[in-house]
Amino acid sequence: MSIEERFIDASPDDVFRVFGDGWSYPSWVVGASRVRAVERAWPEAGAKISHSFGVWPAVIDDTTSIVEWEPPRRVVLIARGWPMGEARVAFALKPVSGGTHVTMTEDAVSGPGALVPRAIQALLLGPRNRETLRRLGWLAEGYREGTTD
Repeated sequence: MSIEERFIDASPDDVFRVFGDGWSYPSWVVGASRVRAVERAWPEAGAKISHSFGVWPAVIDDTTSIVEWEPPRRVVLIARGWPMGEARVAFALKPVSGGTHVTMTEDAVSGPGALVPRAIQALLLGPRNRETLRRLGWLAEGYREGTTD
């Protein structure tokens, strides 16, 4: 399991604008290379993004689904990445003076990745998830500044 935290200089609503834009997924999720489709229901619970991960030509097509959508405080995703398996990825947002404190928790829940001890998962996923939060912050801060409208 990986738990990473970051201060984002934007409101929780601005962070949720990024989550709500399914087409922006590969812009902030490290490893995602493209989005092939976003269900019309996105970002409602149960909706999916069809995406690919990896570097061309070795890309794998899969999906990410929303399990919980509770703006502006929490979103939980199930990210599929077969053959490695599935991960439950939760983002908890807390407004703080001048911005938002975001906690990202990722835990492998099925497939071979779930067999990896949590301490090893943390070592492997930590750097990627720190970069994911950095990218999420850049996009949310862009919304705050009005530079991405």
